[in-house]
Amino acid sequence: MKPDLKNLTIVEALRGLENKTWTARDLAESALLAIETCEKDVHAYLEVFDDVRAQADAADAARNRGEKGALLGIPLVLKDNILIKGRRASAGSKILEGYVASYDSTVAKKLKKEGAVFIGRANMDEFAMGSSTENSAYGPTRNPFDTSRVPGGSSGGSAAAVAMGGALAGFGTDTGGSVRQPASFCGLVGLKPTYGSVSRSGIIALGTSLDQVGPLTHSVEDSEILFSITHGHDVLDSTSLPDSFYEKKEKLKALPVIGVPRAFIKEGLDPEVRRVFAEAEERFRSLGCEIKDIELPNARFALSIYYIVLPAEVSANLARYDGMRYGLHVSGDNLLQDYMKTRGQGFGPEPRRRIILGTYVLSHGYYDAYYNKAMAVRDRLTDDFKKAFSEVDIILTPTAPTPAFKLGEKTNDPLTMYLEDIFTVPVSLAGVPALSVPAGVAKVDGKELPVGIQIIAPFAREDLLFHVGKLFEGK
Repeated sequence: MKPDLKNLTIVEALRGLENKTWTARDLAESALLAIETCEKDVHAYLEVFDDVRAQADAADAARNRGEKGALLGIPLVLKDNILIKGRRASAGSKILEGYVASYDSTVAKKLKKEGAVFIGRANMDEFAMGSSTENSAYGPTRNPFDTSRVPGGSSGGSAAAVAMGGALAGFGTDTGGSVRQPASFCGLVGLKPTYGSVSRSGIIALGTSLDQVGPLTHSVEDSEILFSITHGHDVLDSTSLPDSFYEKKEKLKALPVIGVPRAFIKEGLDPEVRRVFAEAEERFRSLGCEIKDIELPNARFALSIYYIVLPAEVSANLARYDGMRYGLHVSGDNLLQDYMKTRGQGFGPEPRRRIILGTYVLSHGYYDAYYNKAMAVRDRLTDDFKKAFSEVDIILTPTAPTPAFKLGEKTNDPLTMYLEDIFTVPVSLAGVPALSVPAGVAKVDGKELPVGIQIIAPFAREDLLFHVGKLFEGK
């Protein structure tokens, strides 16, 4: 029996494997059939691995021997910036063309240990810079719900692969919303964990103080399973949190008190998103939850902070790509020309834009005016969240201000594109965890497009996210 992965959860798949309703080979064949059917229109994958069936057969053999694994035989897709030893990784960029990972990322190592089957490398915005997966050097990914629209970004390839049934679940990276926004656009659950809770070792860096790896799944329970496997302290990541942050958390004694930053979310919302969010609020009320208006006074500065801090970190992290050790190399008349030609041809427009901006804000005479000031306001924003969480258990916002938009609609206006992250960026700057959960559909041009809500919890309280998310799902 070959199940439809679009309508299957990890929990259900594992139950079917245990009961011998299907095999890991059946799950893999289902993913490959969906890819064969949809990939030409969607372009979710940069590479489908040629040993998928062999991986699945090995998982079946291990299960038959009585071996255990929390993901034994489960087909997953990983974003193209998460290293798997012996596999290519390009971060969606020409400058890393031909690079083969010499080691496993900690995330990949943990997934391998639990028996996951890796289907392939998912397309992404180049170096995870974008909100639409239109910035990939290898062409855009399209939304399976409407292929004239984007799947979100920068983890749009992973989201589209899961939404079309080309994998049972996937992983992306979230710097300013790059898991949560694609989850909203593709009808999935998307988790941005607490900063430092999941190791960044073996993740091609974008923003060192912001990047986190998170899962894209069909249910909150699946997200919880994948987080439980991948989180934990890692000596290979200097920003990794000690495990003590996740010990002895006090459980909610009653239904959650939900805070809504009304002033922050009242402007710029698409009417259909506003309607879905209002219905989500009403659902929580009907479940007996208290809804309380709160203030996040510095959230309105979040995008301005983000587009100073992130480009500054980008300019430092992308300085290593010079064509000397790996990836693309373009020869010039001297060493400086080698650098300039390689970087000029290897980086696309968005990385070049952010490298230039980041170099500028870190330059002599502007460092204090821009970067230091942005970091000071970031601290104030973090304090806003701490204060809010002294009054409420969780915070609720829309995930994105619009449903999925048309391909090409925002590519010529970077500021409009950046506004897609207005509700997700404050969470990333504060380092707290958030979960995007499907909440309804928007009716646009005769199509029904998914819309998500964002559930935000205090630092290291993913348990609250999963509790409230399952409550909203009715589980």
